[in-house]
Formats: sequence, structure tokens, C-alpha cells
Amino acid sequence: MTAGVLAYVGLGSNLDGPEDQVRSALDALSKLPKTRLDRHSRLFRTLPWGKLDQPAFVNAAAELTTQLSARELLDALLAIERAHGRHRDGTRWGPRALDLDILLFGDQRIDEPHLHVPHPYIAERAFVLLPLADIDAQLLVPGHGRVGELLENVDTEGCVALDAP
Repeated sequence: MTAGVLAYVGLGSNLDGPEDQVRSALDALSKLPKTRLDRHSRLFRTLPWGKLDQPAFVNAAAELTTQLSARELLDALLAIERAHGRHRDGTRWGPRALDLDILLFGDQRIDEPHLHVPHPYIAERAFVLLPLADIDAQLLVPGHGRVGELLENVDTEGCVALDAP
């Protein structure tokens, strides 16, 4: 594949076999057109965020090189979610079979309907920062700083790596 944009995707699940859902989604990411899955983090079990009365999540992050636009990548991610049983009904922070979010898309800042990059809560969420740091703690989040430094300012209690380093 010729050059593309380096993008990072957050993955999460807390329903229907969360570990299997995340592993299957990583496989689906590796098959996206005009896209290469370069590497991914370990899987992490994390506490729910926002709505606390639900099962723990399994989270990961993936690094992709893609020739897709950010909007095309988002559409592909939504298709993967649907294939994994996700039905978006407007509920925020609730249980889900699979959640895929574009966290970073090169050094771009995008503010469009349903597409905000960097992800608006990226600097506040251990379940995003831990997997990103597992890939590259020196990764720069535009407008926020380096992932490793951001991670120092969030509560990681209750977050556990499920795979060996």
C-alpha cells in the first residue's frame, strides 16, 4: 500500500463476549480496503465510564495506515459495529456489543457532525489512554500533549491488562 494517514481507533465492548468482540473487530480492521492494521494494544479490562451500573468493558486501540478519508473510515467502523450487533439508539455511555471510535487521524482536527477528532474525551479516559500508551506513550494528541503524560493525570484504578506485554 502506498502512503496514507496514520489513524488510531479505540475499541470497546461489554456485551456478548467482550474479549471475542474486540478480537473479531481487530480482525475486521485488518481487512478494511485501502487500510493496513499496523499494530494494536493489548486488551484491557476497564471499569465503565459515565454510566456505572453496567458490566466492565474490554478495551483496546489499533494503529492503522489508511488511504480512506476520516469520513470513509468512520463509515467503515460503523459497518463493523453493525456486523457485531451494535444498534445505535442514541444512548450514551451504555452497554454495547462493540464501540469503535476514531481517536486520532494524523494530526488533523476535525469537527463535523458525528465526527470529532481528536476524540473529545481522549485526555480524560483511562480506557482510551492505556491502550494508546501500550502502542506508543510518546504519541502526540493534537491540542492535548503526549499520551504518556495525559495518562499520568487520569485514574487507572480498576484497569487490568488481559494479555501479556
